[in-house]
Amino acid sequence: MTVSSTRPGRTPRDPAPDAPAAAPAPATTPAPAAPPALVVAPAPGLPQPCAASYRRLGELFPALRVHCAPPRTGNGWLTGTDLVARPEALRELIAHDARQALAQYGQPLRPDVAAGFGLHRLTWAVSLLFTLPWFLERRVPLLTPGDVSVRRRTGELTARPGAFHCLPDDPAAGRPGARPAADEPALAAGLRVALADFLTPVLAAFRPEVRRGPRTLWAMATDAAVEGLWYVGGLLGEEERARSELTALLAPEPVACPTGAPSAPRPSVAPFTPGAGFAPVRPDAPAHPGAPTRPDAPACPDTAVPARARASCCLVYTVRPEAMCGGCPRVTRG
Repeated sequence: MTVSSTRPGRTPRDPAPDAPAAAPAPATTPAPAAPPALVVAPAPGLPQPCAASYRRLGELFPALRVHCAPPRTGNGWLTGTDLVARPEALRELIAHDARQALAQYGQPLRPDVAAGFGLHRLTWAVSLLFTLPWFLERRVPLLTPGDVSVRRRTGELTARPGAFHCLPDDPAAGRPGARPAADEPALAAGLRVALADFLTPVLAAFRPEVRRGPRTLWAMATDAAVEGLWYVGGLLGEEERARSELTALLAPEPVACPTGAPSAPRPSVAPFTPGAGFAPVRPDAPAHPGAPTRPDAPACPDTAVPARARASCCLVYTVRPEAMCGGCPRVTRG
């Protein structure tokens, strides 16, 4: 069992992803800052099926604190319910990111770009509540927007523990709220469904602000979810495993063989954009050619050999044209 494992008896395969957006990571470690690290403050009396994963993340970078607790309100806290039901609450969150970007880039963002940055940063962090326990413990929490709250100015989240998917041999499979999946593919499908169910109302709320259609919004969400786990996998020393598992998680449905023989059935990854976008690893490639973005820096470093082709544009070119990343669809798709 590697140091990043948290589930007893399960050995993760290889290493994982890496780093930030604005600056390339060091050659030996995937790296720059990413979304704040998860520090768990358990709520007494509540089951904590995914707390070990959140705690592990908190050990890596304490910029994002995640409390296993009911949603909070007031003093800068916004619940997920606020964000999906109250446009003024969503605009409050977007305004925070607009102010940060003004300080970073020295010029105001277009309103839709500020909303896009806000969506990226929120989705990056929230997706880790689902993907990291799956990656480390093979557990998937079933959270709704009503179970989560966020305070952007301090980098904090709350997640209310509840039901979760796991594998049949998980020591927690007999706990209240456990929903054992038949096998690994079924658990992966459960992850996609749980994350999509959470994000559907969030993207619908952001849509009028971002001014993009559903397909583009899901591409943006796919990028944020992939880049979040890729980055954290790098911090764990498991970049290659993260790449491999994200690739399998979002693998497109197989096409029919040239002979016309039916291909093996595979669950659709919709509404996520099919394919994690990773380029084959080349022995002569730079150590970290195309680093994933992090919440505080939505741009990817420009590179001629991107490690990943993004499904959407991060829009940083609107304030810093020279920061167009090599994996941007504006580049890869002409």
